[in-house]
Amino acid sequence: MAIIYNAELQPTKAELLTQWLDRMHWGGSGDLEVLGSYRFDDAEGEVGLEGFIIRRDELTLHVPLTYRGAPLEAADQYLVGEIEHSVLGRRWVYDAMADPVAVHILNRALAGEIPQAELYFYDEAGQFLGSEPNTVSVLVRGDIPEGWGNVAAHHVLNLEDDDAVSTEGRQLVATCGDGSAVIFSLIDA
Repeated sequence: MAIIYNAELQPTKAELLTQWLDRMHWGGSGDLEVLGSYRFDDAEGEVGLEGFIIRRDELTLHVPLTYRGAPLEAADQYLVGEIEHSVLGRRWVYDAMADPVAVHILNRALAGEIPQAELYFYDEAGQFLGSEPNTVSVLVRGDIPEGWGNVAAHHVLNLEDDDAVSTEGRQLVATCGDGSAVIFSLIDA
């Protein structure tokens, strides 16, 4: 269960994503359109893991991020930026692939041990507003690995018919709108 507050963010997630994607060689340019997002839970409740499926120019992009209440030690080069959250205070936002908690969560997801999180919404005063599914559905596909391995993120996507998505190896496949794509693969299992 991911707890989401209807909160003010400075800068907004779209502003933060735009600034960061402008620095990535694969990030395209221009305005971005968020097609959807998904979340996975940290069992300790300390780190938020959220992934976005974004359209920018003619590209469809996948951007996994983590949110932390304190800086991640020795990870300045992976800092996407800082956000001021009206309920939680300052949050440090990182490229999820450089965050050991995110890699652990993704290994558990790829092993079929955890599903993506269901979203529970609260107002700024802590009043429960309701729950709803993620706008992106993430499922595990492929053979079960004998052990954990390195997780590779796929940043530039080709959304295609679900039946056309490769099932070689262990993967997390995202379905967004009318298309599906591999967003994470397990390598060196």
